[in-house]
Amino acid sequence: GDANGKMMLAHAASAQGISAVENIVGRSHEVDHDAIPAACFTHPEIAMVGPTEEQCIERAEKEGWTLGKSQGSFRANSKALAEGEGAGIAKVLYNKDSGKVVAVHIIGIHAADLIQECANAVAAGTTVKELSMMVHTHPTLCEVLDEAFKGAVGMSAH
Repeated sequence: GDANGKMMLAHAASAQGISAVENIVGRSHEVDHDAIPAACFTHPEIAMVGPTEEQCIERAEKEGWTLGKSQGSFRANSKALAEGEGAGIAKVLYNKDSGKVVAVHIIGIHAADLIQECANAVAAGTTVKELSMMVHTHPTLCEVLDEAFKGAVGMSAH
């Protein structure tokens, strides 16, 4: 990751190395840097996948699609409250036309763990509708994401 300057993260470098080997042996592969998650191990934790909100706005304008935004709150999550960590949000940015998740930004307890579901969604082109219909374990922190996914399609409970 440090050598090419695209994403200075160990897991990004690993993905780039695997991709390089795939291409060397004749199996075409390209790393989707928008689908690589990142995390800051602060208190509260911060995690993200995909572009910033400002970059999403620019991309939507340039490519001609409408940006949607939905949020879930840790203060409405029983597990976060039981941990004494009700401060925080999960913000989902998505293409309103296709429903595909473009980026997710999380600030809160275990954000670094929660971001992986979102990175997988970005990588797979999963829609907010599909995510909103997936069952999330109760009571867990991942319900903060579930709330944001459901909010994106008008099914918000909180």
